[in-house]
Amino acid sequence: MLVRISEIEIYPDSLRAYKAILKSEAEASVRLEPGVISIFPMYEQKDSTRIRILEIYASREAYQSHIKSPHFQKYKTTTLNMVKALQLIDMKAIDAETMPTIFRKLKD
Repeated sequence: MLVRISEIEIYPDSLRAYKAILKSEAEASVRLEPGVISIFPMYEQKDSTRIRILEIYASREAYQSHIKSPHFQKYKTTTLNMVKALQLIDMKAIDAETMPTIFRKLKD
C-alpha cells in the first residue's frame, strides 16, 4: 500500500477553478481505477488556498498507473499554473492492520 499526503497551495484567483477540476479528478480516480483506494481532498479552515489530499493506493504500481491515467493527466496539465507550491509526503500507517476495517466501514 502507498499512502501519501499532498500539500498544495493554490493562487487565490485560481481557487474556484482548481477545486472544480480536483473534485472531478478525485471522483474519476476512485470510480475508474481499482488500485485507487482514496483520493480525499480537503482544505484548511483558516486558509482555503491550502489544499491537502489524502491519497491511498493499493500498491506503488497502482500509483504509477494512476499518474498515467487520462483524468490525472488532464488535472495535472490544466492546474499547473494554478499551483503556487506542492509537496508530496509519503506516509506509513502506525497500525496498518486496522486499515481494512476502516475502509469497510466507509463503504457501508
